[in-house]
Amino acid sequence: MASGTPGTERNRLATAGARAATVTSLERQPRGDIWMGNIFFAILLFALTIALVGLAAIILQAAINGAPAFGWNLITNGPSTLNPEEAGFRPAIIGTIYLILGVIVLVVPLGIGAAVYLEEYADGTRWWNRTVELNVQNLAGVPSIIYGILGLAFIVRGPLDLGFILVAGSLTLALLVLPTVILASREAIRAVPPSIREGSLALGATEWQTIRRQVLPASIPGIVTGVILAISRAIGETAPLLLVGAATFVTFNPTFTGDNGYSALPVLIFNYATRPQDEFRVLASAGVILMLIVLLLMNSFAVWLRNRYEQQW
Repeated sequence: MASGTPGTERNRLATAGARAATVTSLERQPRGDIWMGNIFFAILLFALTIALVGLAAIILQAAINGAPAFGWNLITNGPSTLNPEEAGFRPAIIGTIYLILGVIVLVVPLGIGAAVYLEEYADGTRWWNRTVELNVQNLAGVPSIIYGILGLAFIVRGPLDLGFILVAGSLTLALLVLPTVILASREAIRAVPPSIREGSLALGATEWQTIRRQVLPASIPGIVTGVILAISRAIGETAPLLLVGAATFVTFNPTFTGDNGYSALPVLIFNYATRPQDEFRVLASAGVILMLIVLLLMNSFAVWLRNRYEQQW
């Protein structure tokens, strides 16, 4: 045994050396590829820097231009065409919150339900399932004005005939962002390891029990991320709302089913920005910052909810 020990050690060292040489040769890249990779990485950083600097410049400009209008009047007062010093965004803020709440109530169950069906139950060989998947992917890139025309034709008028009410605006925005929620939810469900499903089924759980108690809780962080993206897009849309009844000038607090009109932050900001008086342009800049604050508050709550489920899981 003692005489064989040096030979065994030499064999181990030779094997380790051969492995290290092989790994080094495989990891060695041509100098040209290394330069191209570094150049591509530098271009990506440069593009990202330009985007962030441009976004920061726009926000900073809006904050500086709208600084004279910042105050409680901006939140508590309604719009005015005669006295811009006392004009505010109260009806638009309430309308935006109602619109987004309606969107969340609609897209969360529909989006998650569609994602669960397409990912867990749908047979990919069936033509109707392939058609649904193709349409969901295509609808995610349709311009928002098309959804506004669709909402005007089928929700405000047409089969539903709801009229120019706030619920019609929520339905239209929900159609706009529903593909985003479906796609994000599918990716989140797909990211759950198969071993979790297999372990649950092996312990005697049904397929629905596995989805409800294992798959969905594990995929909630990704689903909430999709909902955040959907809210971020819906809260800034103007074109669809103009077609489905969002008025540019409303002095009262809107309701979900009130037929006397409603407004939203992007619509009122657009109204103020198109007026020739400098005072209204100041209000428009302040409204941009106000809309960002509302968006950040909603997204902050969603991020907190996502992190809470991540910690629990």
